[in-house]
Amino acid sequence: MPDPQNPVVQIYVRLLDEGTPCSRPTQALALEDGLFKLLPTEGYDPEDEHWEFLPGATVRGEEMCHDGRSYLMAVSP
Repeated sequence: MPDPQNPVVQIYVRLLDEGTPCSRPTQALALEDGLFKLLPTEGYDPEDEHWEFLPGATVRGEEMCHDGRSYLMAVSP
């Protein structure tokens, strides 16, 4: 979760049009009240990957758990 000393966190964004449910990690700037501003990955290509929320979007981070590992998933604010 966000650390005041380092407001950049890893968050996952769902990928659309992939044929199977999947997501990719990216970074986001922690804002206030559980909100995050998505940052693009290095080499981000909107023609290649269709993110549910584009870089620069403000999203809410929902804590998810899979195989005993917790992570943040970008969801609508």
